[in-house]
Amino acid sequence: MALRFLGIIPNTPTDESPTIWLDEESGDLLIQSYKATEEEVRACQEIGSIPGHSTDVPDHETIIRLPAVMLQYMPRPDRSGEEASAATSA
Repeated sequence: MALRFLGIIPNTPTDESPTIWLDEESGDLLIQSYKATEEEVRACQEIGSIPGHSTDVPDHETIIRLPAVMLQYMPRPDRSGEEASAATSA
């Protein structure tokens, strides 16, 4: 697996560090962030997603809360359709 560091919350304390990495082979993002609270998970389940789709969160998945400041590090397609990183420095 070839991972590339994309970003971490600026001025983060040493024991709280929401971080984003990119798997350069698959294009998947690996995200370390805060766990959603039970209240937030219930709210997500109440809203649901698409009709007929389960609102249960399987054991191998979780819901995380990604701080808005982290969006700057999310890779986005550029105008030509190629993947581009929002972060220019690592």
